[in-house]
Amino acid sequence: MDSIHRLEEIFSHFPGIGPRQAKRFVYYLLNKSQSSIKEFTDLVNEVKKATSECASCHRIFMHKNTGDKTCSICTDVNRDQFILMIVARDSDFESIERSGAYKGLYFILGGTVPILDKEPEKRIRLKSLLERISNNMSTATSPFKEIILSLNTTPDGEHTASIVHDAISRVTTTSSPKISILGRGLSTGAELEYVDADTIKSALQNRH
Repeated sequence: MDSIHRLEEIFSHFPGIGPRQAKRFVYYLLNKSQSSIKEFTDLVNEVKKATSECASCHRIFMHKNTGDKTCSICTDVNRDQFILMIVARDSDFESIERSGAYKGLYFILGGTVPILDKEPEKRIRLKSLLERISNNMSTATSPFKEIILSLNTTPDGEHTASIVHDAISRVTTTSSPKISILGRGLSTGAELEYVDADTIKSALQNRH
């Protein structure tokens, strides 16, 4: 495989990008000047060096120094420590935050589980999630009173929500927080990343 096709293959692995779009990306870059390519690659490297994965919620955040392990959301004492929202991806987190309707904590699963997949632990951070909830319920001064499953209303999203709900129920048998899901406002098949702020607010207010 030559370099052009290898680059096409890399772009085709991006979320929502197919082979035709990947090819367009490659030829778009090939038609840019050398200085533009350098600016692009330098910026990618700069962003990579300036970001970290939060040890608590697993979202990618811009750190102030390389020693930062926890993001500003998780360390903000003004946020509601009694509520945990579970989302699939960083882009979903950003959509929720933009709505301004939620002031609790988060956990980023890292994806969803396809319906026919038999090994959900390889697709999402299920083990890390259960560890965080178990530790919180046993040692935290602010144990979770509610866990919100904010996942896409697609088949994979609903399948993932079912897996996560069952797993949480098994580890919180002695002290069970309320497990809720987003309510009316999200149509079937909706992806949180593309939902407007008012719809997200409605879904949060009507969670059940």
